[in-house]
Amino acid sequence: MNKERGGGGLNYERSCGAVIYRKHHGNTEVLLIQHTHSGYWSFPKGHQNEGETDAQTALREIKEETGLDVYIDESFCEAVQFSPRRGTMKTVIYFIASLKSREVIPQYEEITDYRWVEVTQAINLLTYENDKTIITRAKNFIQFHV
Repeated sequence: MNKERGGGGLNYERSCGAVIYRKHHGNTEVLLIQHTHSGYWSFPKGHQNEGETDAQTALREIKEETGLDVYIDESFCEAVQFSPRRGTMKTVIYFIASLKSREVIPQYEEITDYRWVEVTQAINLLTYENDKTIITRAKNFIQFHV
C-alpha cells in the first residue's frame, strides 16, 4: 500500500479506480459496488502499491474486486481528497473504463453487492458527495467523448 508520512505528522494514502461503463439496450450504465465492511456504494478502487502508476493500480484493483478486464481512458482523470480518519489525508484518482470482459465475478471479501445502474440514476445510489461529483463529470465525459 502506498502510504507516506508528511510534514505535520499527516499520513498520505493514494487509491485509484474507475467509473466503468457499458452500453446496454441503448442506455449507458455504470458499475457500482457496495463495500463489505462499511456498506457504502461507490466505484471499484483500491490502494496503490509501490512502483505502480495510477492506471496500473486502477486496472489491478478493478480485476481484483470485480474480475473484469477493462480499457482505461486516461483522458478522464479526476482526483478527490478527503480525510478518512484523524491524521490521514487520502487522494483517490478516478478514470473512465470500458469493458474488455463482461462477466462480473465479485470478490466477496471486499464487495457485498454490485449493480449496473443507468448513469443518470447512479447519483441516487452513491453514498458520498465526492462520488456524486465524479459521476456527474463522468456522465458528461461519456456523453461527449465516447
